[in-house]
Amino acid sequence: MTEAEAISEIRDYLEGLFPKSCPNCQRHFANLREFVQLTTHQGVPISYDAQAGDWQPLKPLGTVAMSNCSCGSTLVLGSQTMPLPRLWRLLNWARTETRRGNVTPQDLLVRLRDTICAQVLAETGSGRESRNPISG
Repeated sequence: MTEAEAISEIRDYLEGLFPKSCPNCQRHFANLREFVQLTTHQGVPISYDAQAGDWQPLKPLGTVAMSNCSCGSTLVLGSQTMPLPRLWRLLNWARTETRRGNVTPQDLLVRLRDTICAQVLAETGSGRESRNPISG
């Protein structure tokens, strides 16, 4: 798996988490683009499975990325509904990438988050046809 393929898999999964609403102020996020535009990153994404060294968990702890709504509430995008085979592919790729690149899982997750957000914000309209390719 290349970084571009990992980004595509993660992004496809994240886009499937919408629509989403803030439980506090009920702000509606119709899609990932609105979410990225209208929230602010909170901290760094965390892969609890990678932190535990479990790269093929049967009962995943998950990966989470937190963002703040304009009302101040923290919203979480997580991997809890990701099918295990997809999660395992991504974790295996992340393990290889962190070893090869001598980076922490958190550093890798920040890079992936920032790349996905940049892609989403660079697009015009609602389609993905203008998505920029990612170099590995």
